[in-house]
Amino acid sequence: MFNCAVAQARDRVVLVYRAQGTENDISRLGYAASTDGYHFDRFEHPIFAPGDETETYGVEDPRITWIDGAWQMVYTAWSDLGIQVARATTSDFLIWRRQGIVIPGPDNKDAAIFPEKVGGRYAMFHRIPPAIWLAWSDDLKHWGDYQKIMEPREGNWDDLKVGAGGPPIKTEHGWLCIYHGVDRDKMYRLGVALLDLDDPSRVISRPQAPVLEPEEPWEITGDIPNVVFTCGTAELAGTFFVYYGGADKVIAVATADRTELLQFAMGE
Repeated sequence: MFNCAVAQARDRVVLVYRAQGTENDISRLGYAASTDGYHFDRFEHPIFAPGDETETYGVEDPRITWIDGAWQMVYTAWSDLGIQVARATTSDFLIWRRQGIVIPGPDNKDAAIFPEKVGGRYAMFHRIPPAIWLAWSDDLKHWGDYQKIMEPREGNWDDLKVGAGGPPIKTEHGWLCIYHGVDRDKMYRLGVALLDLDDPSRVISRPQAPVLEPEEPWEITGDIPNVVFTCGTAELAGTFFVYYGGADKVIAVATADRTELLQFAMGE
């Protein structure tokens, strides 16, 4: 069990997490909930599983956003048709309505919908290798006007490829983006960037240093070694709870004081 979407519903932190069994590597999505952000109860059975020819190899790496009165989940649909971005909606995390492929492949993933409209339109991160892009929509169904916003940086910890983490967090200083970067040794780390509130294609600040890198045994050793990979963040009493997959094997959490992380993101 690893890369999980994060939602805050009433008094709970909800994780919709990616999981694989021992018989094959097909991913399904499970449900876990907590009242303190640390201790979780989870369902015995998946809440979302591959459902059509676009998902035959799995449903992966979900991100969840509350907008327009529903939980909007975008996730990676993997099949012989490619790696594509699909969308599903729910009100209770139990009954899901598939909305189909919203950004086609052959290799597109790491999607996350912004928590509110920007300039009257919906905005969504996605990844066309090796960069982070924005897509825009008037109806959540049809997406276009793609804009490249962040690329790898030569000689840095994110010099091979970059991808968005969870949905961006709106702050007084801009959209806080917690993203993953990969270096040429295939090590995954997390970094932060600030995007302009009115024009998120404009990067205000992107510190050179990462905020989290593999150090613990469960981050270094697993199905894919040397990985920390986030798909969402909760905020509890001024603290960010960043949930992440460790080495494609476990789910862990890292915390950061909101003020301190914003100061770091601004380069202070």
